[in-house]
Amino acid sequence: MFGDNLKRFRTSEGLSQAKLASRLSVSQQTVASWEVNRTSPAPETVVVIAETLGISPNQLLGQSNPKVISIPVLDTIPAGIPMEAIEDILNYEEVPPDWGRDGKEYFALKLKGDSMSPRYLPGDVVIFQKADDCESGDRCAVIINGEDATFKKVIKHSSGVVLQPLNATYEPIFYSNNDVADLPVRVIGVAKETRRKE
Repeated sequence: MFGDNLKRFRTSEGLSQAKLASRLSVSQQTVASWEVNRTSPAPETVVVIAETLGISPNQLLGQSNPKVISIPVLDTIPAGIPMEAIEDILNYEEVPPDWGRDGKEYFALKLKGDSMSPRYLPGDVVIFQKADDCESGDRCAVIINGEDATFKKVIKHSSGVVLQPLNATYEPIFYSNNDVADLPVRVIGVAKETRRKE
């Protein structure tokens, strides 16, 4: 049950009820009530608890064979930081379990700018399959020269790659093969699905 899982993951992290309560901005009595299954947190609180403990909501809920897979939604992806080490998780999106076949992994980005409009709008959540390469024409999350990830259409040429915005007011940027190697220009994910909050 939820309470048993909460206690197990809390103690494995070396946290007392009081310490966890402090991090969640709730009372120790609230945590104690959860752990004996007297009360249950709201779904959005489950996400916050899981994030605090460094696990997924599915793990916390004890869904060993979940009907869905929860993936993190990120505001940005800093270069040089492993995906699993990123702490600034906005929330989680759920995807079908068959997406995870053959070890496939996913992450999501909440878009900020309008360079990919009108197909993709600021505030959209784009789900990416983790990848270090792509097909020409794929829409990808790309890290350039150690900056945060950007989202562009990747067009491959024999002499290099073009990162193509979909918004005609933005100019495409060409990177030679030398640029790709030296900067570097690195694909980290290929777009699979877009979710828009109405």
